[in-house]
Amino acid sequence: MAEVTASAVKQLREKTGAGMMECKNALVEAGGNDEVAVDILRKRGLASAKKREGRIAAEGIVGQYIHMGGKVGVLVEVNCETDFVARSEEFQQLVKDIAMHVAAAEPRYVSQQEVPAAELDKEREIARAQAQNDPKMANKPEQVISKIVEGRLHKFYEENVLMDQPFVKDPAKTVSELVTEKVAKTGEKITIRRFTRYKMGEGLERREEDFGSEVASMVG
Repeated sequence: MAEVTASAVKQLREKTGAGMMECKNALVEAGGNDEVAVDILRKRGLASAKKREGRIAAEGIVGQYIHMGGKVGVLVEVNCETDFVARSEEFQQLVKDIAMHVAAAEPRYVSQQEVPAAELDKEREIARAQAQNDPKMANKPEQVISKIVEGRLHKFYEENVLMDQPFVKDPAKTVSELVTEKVAKTGEKITIRRFTRYKMGEGLERREEDFGSEVASMVG
């Protein structure tokens, strides 16, 4: 078994935010391999995040992001379990990042559970009709059509549901995965409760501007 040094434990803790003993145990399990230890901690972080789902997260903060020039404004409420975590730099940066993401990505819902059933039925109906009217899909079995429909719903979630969207500052992860990482680091349940996005002149007859792309370009 490879020797696990205090320096290696410290470096892993700085990289992952996990506790000292968790880092040491992960390194022992990984045979001293730092990258394998990171994967072990990430997996355990996901598991521990699931265990925390039943806890009450009634603390937190309401964060805001105002796009340069006041063209877009976002308010977002993110909850955690204690005021101590709510006041931490880690948590407050998360809230700022989420508010900026909402400004850029324009989600309509926080989670899949918020999407009305009628809207999902409409999306399924449209996707099925498109597949059936595609000459390439002629004589394809129902299983193939159903997979296409579910793929279209997955795309719908990515475009409209905050937790399923690729995070604007790191598209390799979703907003849900970003939150899970912070849960593992803080040791508390964290939830995005709600958000409101305002766009100047929205609903008025005027020239359209792609504010989302403009905000995304600023953080990219």
